[in-house]
Amino acid sequence: MPRNPASHLPEQRLRVAFLLADRFTLTAFASFVDVLRLAADDDDRSRPILCDWTVLGETLDGVTSSCGVKVEPNTRFRNAPAADYVVVVGGLIGDESALRPEALRFLRDRAEAGVPIIGLCTGVFILQEAGLLNGYRCCVSWFHHQDFLDRFDRQTPVSDQLFVVDRDRLTCSGGHGAAHLAAFLIDRHIGTAAAQKSLNILMVDGPLSGERPQPGQQARHAPRDALVKRALLKMQQNIGVPRTVAEIAEAVGVGRRSLERRFLADLGATPAQVYLDLRLDRALQKLRATSEPVAEVALATGFCDGSHLTRVLRKERGLRPTEVRAEA
Repeated sequence: MPRNPASHLPEQRLRVAFLLADRFTLTAFASFVDVLRLAADDDDRSRPILCDWTVLGETLDGVTSSCGVKVEPNTRFRNAPAADYVVVVGGLIGDESALRPEALRFLRDRAEAGVPIIGLCTGVFILQEAGLLNGYRCCVSWFHHQDFLDRFDRQTPVSDQLFVVDRDRLTCSGGHGAAHLAAFLIDRHIGTAAAQKSLNILMVDGPLSGERPQPGQQARHAPRDALVKRALLKMQQNIGVPRTVAEIAEAVGVGRRSLERRFLADLGATPAQVYLDLRLDRALQKLRATSEPVAEVALATGFCDGSHLTRVLRKERGLRPTEVRAEA
C-alpha cells in the first residue's frame, strides 16, 4: 500500500480564518499572515504544516484594501473549514458597516460557538458594532481613540497597549502590533522558537507582550469640537517638523483667530500650548522607551537641539531628560 507522503508531517496546531472588511488595512493583514506563514514550515517554502490560514468571503470576488490592492477570498462562508480563531481586519472608518450582513452572521455564529474572535486595527469597531465586545476589554490605536469614544460612548477602550487579550476576544491596535499578536498565538500553540523565528525573519527583534505601550502618542487633551479634533490630528501628524498655528488653521479651513477661540472654548488652552504638550509628550515617551541620544529625541519632536528640549522640558514639566530616564 503506498505511503501517504503527508503522514509524517506534524499535525496542524493553529488554524486561522480571516474576514477582510471593505477598505481593510493591508499592513495589518500582511503582518499577521506573514508571521503565520513563517512559523508554519521548518524550511523556507511557506508550507502550511504547523498552521493554516484562509481568507473567507460571501463570494470569491476581491476585497479592496485602503491602499487599492485587492485580495481574493479563497473560500466561501458556506464552505469555511474549522478555525481556532476568526480574525476581522478593519480599515477606513465610515458611516456604514464595513462587513456585509452574511459576514456579520458568520462572525456571530462562530462567536456563539465559542470560537475566539480577533479584531485587527479598526476591526475592533466592527466587533463592537456587532455586539461582540459587550463586557470585554478592547484595544484601539491611540490615533482612533477619540473616534471610538465618539461612536461608542459607553465603552472605554485601551489605547496605550499593543494588544489586549480578554478571554475569547483579542483586539489589536494595528500596525506592527498585528505581527506581535500573531507571534503571541504562535507562541501559545506552536512554541516560542517558532514565534521568535518568524519575527527575526521579518527583521523584528523579538515578540512584545500586549502590555507594551503603543509607539504612537496618547493625547492628554480630549476634544469634543469636531474642528478641534481635526486640528489635533494635524498636529499629531506633524511632530518632527511642526507647522505654525496659521498653517494648522488653514489645513482645517478656518482662520488662526477662529481656531484659537475654538481651542480655548473646547480645551481651555491655545493651539500653541496644546501643540507643545503633544511634542513634549512624544519626547517623554521616546526618552522612556528608547536609548536614543537626547539630541536625536529633540530633533524627532521638533526642537532645535538637546539643549532646547532640556530647557523647555524643565520649564513646562519640571523635569530633566536624565531624570526621566532614571525614573524609567
